[in-house]
Amino acid sequence: MSIESQSTQQLSALLLSTALGEKLLARGWRVATAESCTGGGVAAAITAIAGSSEWFEYGVVSYANRAKEKLLHVKTETLSQEGAVSQAVVEQMIGGVLALADADIAVAVSGIAGPSGGTPEKPVGTVWIAWGLASGITHSKRFQFSGNRAAVQQESVVEALKGLLNLL
Repeated sequence: MSIESQSTQQLSALLLSTALGEKLLARGWRVATAESCTGGGVAAAITAIAGSSEWFEYGVVSYANRAKEKLLHVKTETLSQEGAVSQAVVEQMIGGVLALADADIAVAVSGIAGPSGGTPEKPVGTVWIAWGLASGITHSKRFQFSGNRAAVQQESVVEALKGLLNLL
């Protein structure tokens, strides 16, 4: 990822986070994040906005499967059958972080940022993102990003924030 491209993505994340904060504040809602491959990047983008303590509740970085199980109550069977990078896992991560944080809305991200770890079925750049409301509504989507590790992570952050805004 070029420095120019990275700067553009970071600016996008800040603008999206600002818009997200305005919408959440207007509703009196709080957001939580459950992240794996982004390593807290979504939470970092959100908390880069002054005043985010009014609408950001919680962020969990559950990089290891063990953390997904212990902190977010992702089922061991799901991880072994579907893999950490799957629709079922990110949807369980949503349920776990919403219960843990007592937030109104949440996002969960799990993927293969690279440069290694990919398979023919799940190549590097494969990322699953889920968005959910405390009311039980959950949406998820698979993305296939290209570029180096930083590019995959930054694209994931931007898409996670876009999805939160769309859900609102």
